[in-house]
Amino acid sequence: MAWTKAPGRFGDAVRVFDRALLAANRALMIAALAAMAVLVFVSVSLRYLTNDAILWAEELSRYLMVWLTFVGVGPVLRLGGHVAVDNLHVAASPRIARALRVVVAALIVIFAAYMAYVGFGYVARSWRQTTPVLHMPFAYVAMAVPVGFGLAVWHLLMILAPYVRDGAFETSDDLEPEEAAAA
Repeated sequence: MAWTKAPGRFGDAVRVFDRALLAANRALMIAALAAMAVLVFVSVSLRYLTNDAILWAEELSRYLMVWLTFVGVGPVLRLGGHVAVDNLHVAASPRIARALRVVVAALIVIFAAYMAYVGFGYVARSWRQTTPVLHMPFAYVAMAVPVGFGLAVWHLLMILAPYVRDGAFETSDDLEPEEAAAA
């Protein structure tokens, strides 16, 4: 039974928190992508129209891409969107397939937790380093690693039971490949 399907007030509170966190996670991804698109478009347009560009646009866009990458790991994980080799899991008996999914989930949690831990150490060491153009602490950029991997652990825990039991991921009405192809 997934945490978001647990009965009672605790399950309801987890479900509400999870939906709010997922919405905030997706909003952050959309905002980062939109800001990158606008910054790059305006900067390139200015470069060709006026031979002048926004000096900080490339640097900020790069850092937004870093944040988008790490913050996007969890929501994509929920939907089963990461590249995976599932031949063994599909060919195995249901009991062995379930055991393989437990091992995979455990490895993902261990790796993500370790990366979050290492990421916090890197953030702590990078407060005095500043970015070349924006002159902001590089720790703001580096914070994407522990935040992203911490969110990945949360998102995995929210789909853990159905994934281990059936190999099932969440579905999203927003991300239906057939509808996107038909449009």
